[in-house]
Amino acid sequence: MESSPRTASPSTEASSRLVSLDALRGFDMFWIVGGAGILRALEKFTGSPILGGIRMQLTHVDWEGFRFYDLIFPLFVFIAGVSLVFSTRKAVERGGKAAAVKRLLGRGLLLFLVGVFYSGGISDGLDGIRWLGVLNRIAIASTAAGILAVFLPVRALAATTVAILLGYWGLMSQVPFPAFRLEKGAVAEAMARSGETNLVRLYQATTERVSGRYEPGYNLANHIDFQYLPGRRYDTYYDPEGILSNLPAVATCLLGVLAGHLLAAAGGARRTLHLAGAGIVCIALGHLWSPAFPIVKKLWSSSFVLVAGGYSLLLLAAFHEIVDIRGWRTWCRPFLWIGTNAITIYLLASVMGYSRIAGRFLSPNLRTSMGAWGEVALAAGSLLVMFLFARALYRRNLFLRL
Repeated sequence: MESSPRTASPSTEASSRLVSLDALRGFDMFWIVGGAGILRALEKFTGSPILGGIRMQLTHVDWEGFRFYDLIFPLFVFIAGVSLVFSTRKAVERGGKAAAVKRLLGRGLLLFLVGVFYSGGISDGLDGIRWLGVLNRIAIASTAAGILAVFLPVRALAATTVAILLGYWGLMSQVPFPAFRLEKGAVAEAMARSGETNLVRLYQATTERVSGRYEPGYNLANHIDFQYLPGRRYDTYYDPEGILSNLPAVATCLLGVLAGHLLAAAGGARRTLHLAGAGIVCIALGHLWSPAFPIVKKLWSSSFVLVAGGYSLLLLAAFHEIVDIRGWRTWCRPFLWIGTNAITIYLLASVMGYSRIAGRFLSPNLRTSMGAWGEVALAAGSLLVMFLFARALYRRNLFLRL
């Protein structure tokens, strides 16, 4: 992924379009690093049923289904794909395809290593490294999609996207795996029933095979993680950003690449309608597919790719129309601050913690004396710290590009 350059004086149409991308990227990151927190605090304070409904949308579905918060991650991958169209085109023009691929591989490796660091690095030893996480997925998906974008024309990219989604469904529905549920309760019960104390031996002794299952810990993707993913897995036995589900994540990024080609094409007045129309079609197809292949973010199922991609297209259409076509940019300035340094803002939210900084201005006694307002004040202070930091970087033209 690459932060697009700040367009202080967007003299060309292509550079102007990148303003909406930065704004949309910042809008996306806003909910991760503070927006969701302050709404949750306000809902808790007011007890408003309206805010309660919004708060529900700012939580992940446990497994099957889709809420707004489930869009945040795939939207980021999608935006990375849109940006690739402009960045790879420039790289090819400057140094050729080989240089563009080299740049993509170097950037992808750097972002992957940053992802390992973000997840704890080697703080828990080599066996405690989490090799696949959010930034790692972005690195893998954007690198693969970028290389494909360098060599393939638009129609071939569209065909590749379809092939990936169908191929992933074929693997998940047809390839058999041991009939063993990789969930803590089920594992404990199986070990108690068999008397086996070694989970790997118990798993390998399972002779029955099943296929076409999409339950937690009982699907092909989770079982591949259990058998082949080294280090620490987020969900003990498997990882939501695991090995096999990186394949459809590439398709999510390719949807962004296709959208980027549409943005780069001529005929500006119709771009918004084309993006919105494509979004509606993707959402409809995803829901039509869901009875056979459920919408599950933790599996990055093909139906999830289409639904998330559809909403991403609708948001891109809206931001493109408002920011680029109509030129209404004042309202999105804070999102631009965040969007031009999205990875920096994201990393510092974990490493530094905006709430810890805000807490230095709000003592525990003061927050206690404020009652329910104390939590709201801390959430608002965290958001303010983040905005001020992002604004300072933006005004000084300091951008982290990966």
